[in-house]
Amino acid sequence: MNRIDQTLARLRSEARSGLVTYFTAGDPDYASSLTLLRGLAQAGADLIELGLPFSDPVADGPTIQAAHIRARAAGQTAARTLALVAELRETDATTPVVLMGYLNPVMQYGIERFMNDAAKAGVDGLLLVDLPIEHAPPYEDAAKTAGLHLIRMTAPTSDDKRLAEVLKDAIGFIYHVTLTGTTGAASATAADVEAAIARLRRHSRLPVAAGFGIRSAAQVRELAGKAELIVVGSRLVEVLAHNGVEAALEEVRAFAAACHPQP
Repeated sequence: MNRIDQTLARLRSEARSGLVTYFTAGDPDYASSLTLLRGLAQAGADLIELGLPFSDPVADGPTIQAAHIRARAAGQTAARTLALVAELRETDATTPVVLMGYLNPVMQYGIERFMNDAAKAGVDGLLLVDLPIEHAPPYEDAAKTAGLHLIRMTAPTSDDKRLAEVLKDAIGFIYHVTLTGTTGAASATAADVEAAIARLRRHSRLPVAAGFGIRSAAQVRELAGKAELIVVGSRLVEVLAHNGVEAALEEVRAFAAACHPQP
């Protein structure tokens, strides 16, 4: 079973939401990124979302764009990102890793080759933010053959007709973008997310990950129990940029405590 499915089953059995942490691979450099990744599970991350560095991350705001710039300046590539995951797997064989990125690096690498190499490295899933569902079949076929989940994404602007198209045959979980705009651009409200999840439930019973616009422990506490997965990205990337790896891991601990507080 894919590690994503295993983790979601465990979260269901524990009756709690899971914390998804986003960082850009190779930010600020390879060694620091590996140290950070190796500490995430112990800090409370249930799933690792790892950004695939790209020169033009148009879905991301200034904070994550800057992370992509730093990573690329330090020599991070798609191949080095897979190597990073492979090294993570030497010490963490269970925490799911989902690569989040854009089509261009995957196309340049070669679709089937990328999917196969990603699976061999220990990647479990892929989010391609600029892949419309109409052009997804070759990517989904290659991902399925390799044993990866290609995760479908929805947005507040997705109407019911579009949701029916996007969510047909979806696997793993649904990544719901909680706001219109780029990462870190605004804050999501629990009421909006809850309403969006109710709409998604009309089309799919898959778990929902709420991402974009979640920046505080208070927001996480509000969303816990509503979305099966809660994604925190820009805030963590900010802390890493300004205060380093240990501070970023401490911030993860705070979000994890908010995501699944002790009774």
